[in-house]
Amino acid sequence: MNTSETKILSLDAGGTNLVFSGIEDGETIKEYAIKTASLDLEEFLKKLIFGFREVLNAIGGTADAISFCFPGPADYEAGIIGDLENLPFFRGGVPLKQMLENEFGIPTYINNDGDLFTLGEAVAGLLPKTNLKLKEANNPKQYKNLLGLTLGTGFGGGLVSNSNLYIGDNSAGGEVNRLSNPFNSKNSVEEILSIRGIRRLYGKFAHCDEDNTPAPFEIYKIAKGQRKVNKEAAIEAWKYFGKVLGETIANAVTISDSLVVIGGGLSGAYDMFLQTAVDTMNSKLEKVGGGSFQRLETYAYNLHNPQCLADFVENESVQLKIPFSDETVNYFPVKKVGVGISVLGTSQAVSKGAWEFALKNI
Repeated sequence: MNTSETKILSLDAGGTNLVFSGIEDGETIKEYAIKTASLDLEEFLKKLIFGFREVLNAIGGTADAISFCFPGPADYEAGIIGDLENLPFFRGGVPLKQMLENEFGIPTYINNDGDLFTLGEAVAGLLPKTNLKLKEANNPKQYKNLLGLTLGTGFGGGLVSNSNLYIGDNSAGGEVNRLSNPFNSKNSVEEILSIRGIRRLYGKFAHCDEDNTPAPFEIYKIAKGQRKVNKEAAIEAWKYFGKVLGETIANAVTISDSLVVIGGGLSGAYDMFLQTAVDTMNSKLEKVGGGSFQRLETYAYNLHNPQCLADFVENESVQLKIPFSDETVNYFPVKKVGVGISVLGTSQAVSKGAWEFALKNI
């Protein structure tokens, strides 16, 4: 397929606005926005059709596919949206994919934002950038898998292996928000790893009511000493946040064995929590009867710490002689995973992921 002639319709379905876009050759060329708030399901669905129709007309009246992210729970492969917390008129299952295919006559692909964010970073963001750094360091190691995490209003995730999304049998792969808080198993990690979570933590350490706590960016400024409020409380809040994130990543990467990319609005404060998260990943577990062993079989590296990055890309492979032969093979005795922040930016990564997913399936 000549991708320079391919056109995709996409959508950023936010709580305030529905932002429709036309994408050509991987670049957004037209956008159209409508307010999300609707009286009922019928009004909302008509807004979707109207918005896609407007951007379709703006790019010449033809497109090859519709590809976008939408909140879950959902059967994403079938394109059926389940009961949504933020859009309560979605109840009992809404076959959104089939509705749009009937209306526009082109293939429609729906995923969640964590999946498309991870796919975008896998094809054009952190994954290829990291592999390039390894090549530049004359390290033959190359990574093929990526775990993506988004820190924002909620906590989301996705997993890509060999440029393909891992969706799961029930469209529930990578749903990291359902992992339990390691320090309070009655709560999910989303109660910490989110906007409301960092505000709640600051309120706890500053001994103030959660409703009166500042926004996350203000908590970040306080921790950096740019606001003369309770710096110690802000630092403690981000530290606790980092410990929970580190435990969460450790549990997830035990399964994925991959690089990790973090996006979402809170990722901009990474210098307050990322090293704590990586240190937590590299902590030890105790053995019954005494002794300890590494929390992970791999070693985690903060890709934004210059020394950690240098250690990560260092070529520590050795040449092993094959028994009864003059041949040798590469062996990597030190198993490494790197953790970094979005290269593309979350919104751009999601858009890139929507484009790539459509191209793979048209």
